[in-house]
Amino acid sequence: MPSRKRSRPMRLRIGRVSVYYHHGSWWAYYRDVGEVIRRKIGGSQHEAEQVAAQVNAQLASGAPTLLAFTPITIPDLRKEFLDYHEHVLKSSVATIQRYRAATQHLENFSTRDAKPLVAHIIQPSAFATYLRAAEVAPNGHPNTARRRLRDKGVQFILETCRAMYSFAARRRHLPPYASNPFAVLPLERLKIEDSKPIFVFDADIELAFFRAADSWAFPIHFTLAKTGLRVGELVHLLVEDVDLNTGWLHVRNKTALGWRIKTGGERRVPLLPEVVTVIRHVIDGRHCGPVFLRERFNEKARPLLIGDRQELELVCQDRQQAGGRTLSRMEILRIARSVWRDAGAVKVDRIRNSFIRVTRAIGRHEATCPKSWRHTFATLLQDANVDPLVRQVTLGHKSTAGSGLGMTANYTHTRRETQRQQIEQALRLWPQSLEFARDLLKGGGAC
Repeated sequence: MPSRKRSRPMRLRIGRVSVYYHHGSWWAYYRDVGEVIRRKIGGSQHEAEQVAAQVNAQLASGAPTLLAFTPITIPDLRKEFLDYHEHVLKSSVATIQRYRAATQHLENFSTRDAKPLVAHIIQPSAFATYLRAAEVAPNGHPNTARRRLRDKGVQFILETCRAMYSFAARRRHLPPYASNPFAVLPLERLKIEDSKPIFVFDADIELAFFRAADSWAFPIHFTLAKTGLRVGELVHLLVEDVDLNTGWLHVRNKTALGWRIKTGGERRVPLLPEVVTVIRHVIDGRHCGPVFLRERFNEKARPLLIGDRQELELVCQDRQQAGGRTLSRMEILRIARSVWRDAGAVKVDRIRNSFIRVTRAIGRHEATCPKSWRHTFATLLQDANVDPLVRQVTLGHKSTAGSGLGMTANYTHTRRETQRQQIEQALRLWPQSLEFARDLLKGGGAC
């Protein structure tokens, strides 16, 4: 009886490329400038023939072949990846710094031996185990007590490495038809067990905080609580960004001064009359400069630089050109920060320190981050059933595909009156702190 076993051609030749079946997969074999290239393609003969035809055409024209790749060490790959974000994508300096810190762990892992690892032979599981045992200084300072990486830190490092290896695949630094090695790690299902709890104020704790705050800290934290601003947005708020007559605050990018909004999108935020009164008291007749100044500046002590946005930008530009050479983005950022410093702007760290000092004074040691004001603001809007689009517009969040609003978000344009009405209605659910602010200023108290 004849055998029914299907005959399979074991080797085919397409021009200068041979394809053959071996151990359940099709492989390609050819020589490129004297170098022997042998690559696994897949389980389909049709796919193997297509790849062979394409490679043969590339060999004939002298172009880099589809199956060729350039091995690279992890330090060199890391440099290419960071340079791509720096010079091509123009990612923010803060983003590049985060990527640099995250990928440094992978470079440290790869250079433990005398000979650095080649990128395509990395073992992600071994690297993840290495991260779990690594100890770091949380703020990067050498004198800070070291601790293990938190779960979210490990997750971010692995996600960044996955993105770097996707970049490596596009640059043909990984073997053809090889998947991203970090894609096999279930990063989205990684358990987060040691993250810091998010502290959300209630009406009583909020009032206790404002009562315990000093005359400098109160207007800063009161404004954060009643506008939902990010701390960085408040620090870079200029007098001209606040329209006290109509009661609107404008969050604007200031790229010429080295600062941009986290999402890049500018927005407006309605101000309650009580917030207008507090900000008017803080500005105290000034017509330009940062809204909130450092503690030592008052009627007698003025900042070194006094000017509006345009004047500060000119000073920044002059300082950048003073050296007579091309500056890196980090150098430009340092100069921009010096302009904000000389203009008297408050530092983010100073606001965080004041927040911690007040929360400790009222016995709330678990609250350590002024971002709690933004969480509280968003929670209060939800409690008041504020329209999701109004919340999104006011907080400055980007719309996402999974938001449930779909194209409705693109076709809906929130009116200013609607935004003001809903935000004010939500904030007046906690009248105690608003009444405290009114009484403080009415009684002539410092603010």
